[in-house]
Amino acid sequence: MGERLDGRAIAAQVQEELLVDIARLKQEYDLVPGLAVVMVGDDPASQSYVRGKGRACEALGIHSEQIDLPANAATEDVLATVERLNAAAAIHGILIQLPLPGQDERQVLNAIDPDKDVDGLHPVNLGRLVRQEECFWPCTPHGVLQILSRSGIEVEGQHVVVVGRSTLVGRPVAILLGHKAAGANATVTLCHTGTRDLGYFTRQADILVVAAGFPRGITADMVKEGAVVIDVGINQVDDPSRERGWRLIGDVDYKQVRPKARAITPVPNGVGPMTIALLLYNTVWAAKRQVGLAGREYFSLNRMVVDNI
Repeated sequence: MGERLDGRAIAAQVQEELLVDIARLKQEYDLVPGLAVVMVGDDPASQSYVRGKGRACEALGIHSEQIDLPANAATEDVLATVERLNAAAAIHGILIQLPLPGQDERQVLNAIDPDKDVDGLHPVNLGRLVRQEECFWPCTPHGVLQILSRSGIEVEGQHVVVVGRSTLVGRPVAILLGHKAAGANATVTLCHTGTRDLGYFTRQADILVVAAGFPRGITADMVKEGAVVIDVGINQVDDPSRERGWRLIGDVDYKQVRPKARAITPVPNGVGPMTIALLLYNTVWAAKRQVGLAGREYFSLNRMVVDNI
């Protein structure tokens, strides 16, 4: 039976480490890291996620603002909000809750000051990530790397297969795992909806990262014995046995795959908590950069030191 990789416990470690830097910023610089979340519309799943971010900020003493805009807000209204936050001294990180309900998502993300882009989705930060330069790493891919690193799972020289090519997860996690760096340096195969015979590739994976958005799409026959499986998928499915009428499941058939895996993340409480933890991490790092304290070692959490090729 594969080891259950507890994302909640690892996220708690990250947040505990942040407390030291948050305290130093306040004591020595009278500075409180600030995060602004822009919520457009009233999607229940997004609202729940944003509330979770707010509670996490409060627990760590991070200043948090939520800006709510109606679902029918014009793209120009969202852009005006972003410009205001770009200029706000108390805000070090800006997050646009995605997906947007009809606004021009690319235009909005591109309007964020790259130095406040704590989601790591601005083209400047994505470009620097590809070039292996200091930047904000997207939170979920960074969370995947932290789970592997902090769980003592060797990545260097391993064959990693990533299923999914989104800008949010698939592509950046493939790039990060392929970096010539401690905690990375893997051989990476990227699969997607156009991949023929997906199982042919997934069965070759020493480490399988799945972020494809199809419930239980990875079954036991698609996984090599002893593989490490990281399930990034979050899918809401009907469940009449639950009071709320639904539950969350991943892209991996957890019950089938766990007996074959060396280690596996559950859904929920696997990668999900890491996303919020690394969002807070990026926000604190942005505040440290403002006063000249942040450097490569802090950015790497002392575990993912980046060395240029």
